[in-house]
Amino acid sequence: MTTDSVQQDMFTVLHGQPAPVVTRWTYTASDPFAISLAVATRNDRWIEWLVARDLVIDSITGPVGEGDIRMSPHEVQGYDIVEIEIRSAEGRAVLEVDRDLLRHFIESTIDIVALGDEINRMDLDEEIAKITQLR
Repeated sequence: MTTDSVQQDMFTVLHGQPAPVVTRWTYTASDPFAISLAVATRNDRWIEWLVARDLVIDSITGPVGEGDIRMSPHEVQGYDIVEIEIRSAEGRAVLEVDRDLLRHFIESTIDIVALGDEINRMDLDEEIAKITQLR
């Protein structure tokens, strides 16, 4: 961990499966509005989604999201979890992650970039250059 990023691996339950999977949550100050959620596959590959940090923060206290990623807190068999539903053209997966571990990760991101200070951490000229070079 450096002063401008945080990464945390968490065991996650794939809904309906007995064995946990590893998820890797990464936040960097250079992309202050996003969190990378990567899921380890059986072939030692990582499948990665970018999720809005606000969405992850809000998922601790209530259901959030539309479209491809939805998150909501639940209590399952006495465990406080956040359920993460990921949809794609190929199908859908539901992951369950410990709410306290996710809360700890979120607090670590706030230590790096305070809420509301995200825009001050971005280089808007660089972001515009990235967008215009793609065309």
